[in-house]
Amino acid sequence: MTTPTIQIGSRIPEVTLRTLTAEGPKTVSTGEFFKGRKIVVLGVPGAFTGTCSKTHLPSFLEHAAAIRAKGVAEIACVAVNDMFVLDAWSKSSGAAGKVTMLSDGNGELAEKMGLVLDASGHGMGKRFQRFSMVVDNGTVKALKVEPKAGVCEITNAPSILAML
Repeated sequence: MTTPTIQIGSRIPEVTLRTLTAEGPKTVSTGEFFKGRKIVVLGVPGAFTGTCSKTHLPSFLEHAAAIRAKGVAEIACVAVNDMFVLDAWSKSSGAAGKVTMLSDGNGELAEKMGLVLDASGHGMGKRFQRFSMVVDNGTVKALKVEPKAGVCEITNAPSILAML
């Protein structure tokens, strides 16, 4: 694990992410996505992986209404997976319509934020470290990064709710 280059007060780097909509694939500029809104973002090492599927994403699904009640316009999940895998995970997990899945398929955002987890030793390549953040109009207002892989202790929804 490395120390992230993105910190509280940092702007979200400009990259193009992807998502799958009812109309088909769509590109998403981070500048446009975060502009003028408060958004909670969870970053996961991978769709369908153990801790991500059993703990991290479910905590945000369970607390989605409480998070939105704190003035959050949207909850987004970003991963270094392709948009098709994220769409399948969204549907199978019950996140569809509750959490927007954003694909950082080439790991550009992970790299620019300094949140790369090198899981090459496990055959998974470079991924996001597990994190959660509050972003207001493109600026990071709160950030939690798990200090070790395989756990979701400080990046779950209750931890973020306490910071809203």
